[in-house]
Amino acid sequence: MRRVIAIAVAGASLAGCSSFSWDSFKSAPAPVQVQLESTPPGADAVTSVGPGCKTPCTVSVAAPDSGFSVTFNMPKFEPATVPVTVVRNPGDLTTPASTVLDPNPVVAELKPAAPPPRARKPRPRRPKPVAAAPAAEPAAASETPFPDPNAPVQR
Repeated sequence: MRRVIAIAVAGASLAGCSSFSWDSFKSAPAPVQVQLESTPPGADAVTSVGPGCKTPCTVSVAAPDSGFSVTFNMPKFEPATVPVTVVRNPGDLTTPASTVLDPNPVVAELKPAAPPPRARKPRPRRPKPVAAAPAAEPAAASETPFPDPNAPVQR
């Protein structure tokens, strides 16, 4: 019985050797704090690597090797995207490895969106004036109920 257990343990340990990889010794990149700000404040900021918040704020990201971007959105403003580069310093015997983001803080100045073009309402067309009938000769002064203002006054 002991031989069976020993063989099973030895077989399991040898099977593990076939899938050995140096990647298992690499540590995951340490999260980096990114400060996000916008003018005006209160914009929704979302990073291309996942986390986001409402500015001004700070998020923690696992910085990728190639960098990432931050997109700022706010109603009535044009969206803005800011690229962020990741600079890794490997360190040596006297200094530890470090990761620096450029820029940090990430700041975006949002510009007001142009108002949408107004839809032109068609103006109602005015009917063309109807040609008036030729004027008749003025009626005699005695036929009108109103006195002639230019007539001499009779007393």
